[in-house]
Amino acid sequence: MKLLHCAVSLVTLCALAACAAPHNSMLPASSSTFRAVADTATGLPGTDTATGLPGTDTATGLPGTDTATGLPGDTATGLPGASFACAPSAQEGQARCTLAINTNVSPSANPNAPAAMIQGLHPSDLAGAYGLPTQNDGMLVAIVDAYDDPTVEADLNVYRSAFGLTACTTANGCFRKVDQRGTSTATTVYPAPDAGWSEEISLDVEMVSAVCPNCRILLVETNSALMDDLGAGVDAAVALGARVISNSYYATEWANERGEDVHYNHPGVAITVSSGDLGRTSYPAASSYVTAVGGTSLSRGTTGWSQSAWKYGGHGCSTYVARPDWQSIAPCRSRAAVDLSAVADPQTGVAMYDAQAGGWLVAGGTSVGAPLVAAAYALSGNPQSPGYLYRHRFEFNCLTSTGYDLATGLGPLQGILGL
Repeated sequence: MKLLHCAVSLVTLCALAACAAPHNSMLPASSSTFRAVADTATGLPGTDTATGLPGTDTATGLPGTDTATGLPGDTATGLPGASFACAPSAQEGQARCTLAINTNVSPSANPNAPAAMIQGLHPSDLAGAYGLPTQNDGMLVAIVDAYDDPTVEADLNVYRSAFGLTACTTANGCFRKVDQRGTSTATTVYPAPDAGWSEEISLDVEMVSAVCPNCRILLVETNSALMDDLGAGVDAAVALGARVISNSYYATEWANERGEDVHYNHPGVAITVSSGDLGRTSYPAASSYVTAVGGTSLSRGTTGWSQSAWKYGGHGCSTYVARPDWQSIAPCRSRAAVDLSAVADPQTGVAMYDAQAGGWLVAGGTSVGAPLVAAAYALSGNPQSPGYLYRHRFEFNCLTSTGYDLATGLGPLQGILGL
């Protein structure tokens, strides 16, 4: 079933005719094959009837489908065939991570498993699907997450070793972990560990490694999942020289969210943010200072890769943030909370390794896209503000004939020229 989340005027359609593409747009084939198990679900609950036009999409979700607790048939703890790593929070200004684990695939505890036995999308799959020049030097990529992952460096290097990537360690200068203040000394006390956020952290550093193996990684662990702390972590990353920062978390929109924009307004720094995973708008994806990354389902057929919108990815028109001038293409009077998109469906998800969570897993959620797009920014060597994307929108793989879609934005990457 095809999803169409936006409608535009005839004038806009004419202007965007050059970007027309079928919804299940084909991408170049890579040399690797997809290894994730097939989706056993017979279909997603309900149908998405929203047009995404002003006056229909609201802060609580899409009319007739989304609710305050999630999508039809969904619960606060999971979605069909998968489960969210982080529990939801009703507290204003508190974020949750955006990682979803494919529960149809049993974890594999063997850290030395050969690549051929590891399910999920591999680095070569992601590079091939998105046309990324992984041989580029890249640059420093910062990742901001809440709480501590005490085994992150070991997990990262199990992942890199499995796929033939060189070690990325503190000792060789490739990896550095700091606290919310940006410190990492012998006396630094890191935040308390959290199982769900630990999985998120492992995924994030591994996705940067997957498409930019030559990038250096700076992990900033914040004291809590409050937006104040996470925003302070972004500021710390900038102070330490990062020009690309990935944020895989989201909070339900609230009236005073724009007060947090000070943490994301860093000219010359590309800041990527997951759009969320409950089918509605969220913050900081709604901020005008970030590149918001929505979700797709990604699979490979006999002739190449195909993608379509992932129903559970966060998207919509912000309730509180005005539409930036550069986003006039979107069918919202306010900020549309997706700019680009990448694989997020856990049923077509990526391989990841986290020893504490059982070893090798297949993961999804819009968590995947934020670090993946951040790494692509680093590969470009020229990180830009989100407005740059729209001025170069024909460099992306449009998934609809309109040139913009509320769920997938301008579409997935097809190389780095649009960044």
